[in-house]
Order: sequence, then structure tokens, then C-alpha cells
Amino acid sequence: MALAKRKLNVNVIWIKKMKEKKLNLNKFVVCIRNTDYTASLELYKIYQVLPDEDATEDGDLRIIDESGEDYLYPADFFIPIEVPLEVESALTQVS
Repeated sequence: MALAKRKLNVNVIWIKKMKEKKLNLNKFVVCIRNTDYTASLELYKIYQVLPDEDATEDGDLRIIDESGEDYLYPADFFIPIEVPLEVESALTQVS
């Protein structure tokens, strides 16, 4: 019960933060959980988040995963991070 309440609180906090920051293409997260998605998400890897207000309201994030495509994943699989401009530039370069 306490874990479920904690997860709910984390999602509420995440949604509020994303609404405040107006999520854009240059936002990044670190994967802290990949249950059922081991082929798509690597633990402790940085992923780019694409804007999707509907997904965020549902507790999900639109992530560019290992396939190079964007898919929805539970927001509690990730922790948002701030990256220096140089890192952001490197992470968003097209190969």
C-alpha cells in the first residue's frame, strides 16, 4: 500500500514538473527501471523525451528508445535530468 501511494505521488510530482517546464524536445531522462522492456530500454542510459501532453497526463512519457523510434513508457521508469548545452547538442545530433 505504501509503495503504491509513493508511486502515485511520484507521478503527480512528475506531471506537475512537466506542466511547469512545458516539456520540449531538449528534455532528457535517465532510465531507472526497464521491467518488461529490456530490449527497448537500457538501465541508467539517457533518453530524449518528446512532448506529449496526453501521455504525461496519463503518467507516461514519449521516449526515443533503442529502436530509434518514439514510444510511450511509464514515467516512473525515468528520472528527469538537466544536461549541459554541449551534452544536449551531442545527444540530439542525427547520426
